[in-house]
Amino acid sequence: MNSDSDLQIAGDILAVQHLLQPAREHPATVAEFAGLARSIAADRAQWAHLVEYDATTRWYHRLGTGPGYEIWLLSWVPGQGSGLHDHGPSSGVLTVLEGELTERTARGERSLEAGAQRVFAPGYAHEVVNDSLEPAVSLHVYYPGLTEMLMHTAVSCTTEPVSV
Repeated sequence: MNSDSDLQIAGDILAVQHLLQPAREHPATVAEFAGLARSIAADRAQWAHLVEYDATTRWYHRLGTGPGYEIWLLSWVPGQGSGLHDHGPSSGVLTVLEGELTERTARGERSLEAGAQRVFAPGYAHEVVNDSLEPAVSLHVYYPGLTEMLMHTAVSCTTEPVSV
């Protein structure tokens, strides 16, 4: 029986610098974009002072950008919604920061409480609504950056381009 451990055989991988991957400055995978959104959500000082509420329209603020991606902060007063839409060629991560939102898709609806995340690919159609009695705040990361939203009608599922 061989008693050599993997560490004894291979040596300490951390001591072999050429085997270490350099830390990325910007996210490049879905998991990294979701992680970026979680880290921003956890750092209230980075976004809480920016939030505003507007009873006439959804409020939004571009929080940041990176190579090919954008980060948006949105607020939702009770009753406000996005309408049924997709994000054109962009993939995205939606993270609820405060309150509760409802996401509606062709498959049904789900309640998204603070901390919930939804990841979606290009062409994913949904409607996001604040059905609660309290305001909500959400964070949205889009890759590539959001250039259009295609509005859908629930009955025919036709699309109309909307510039953002």
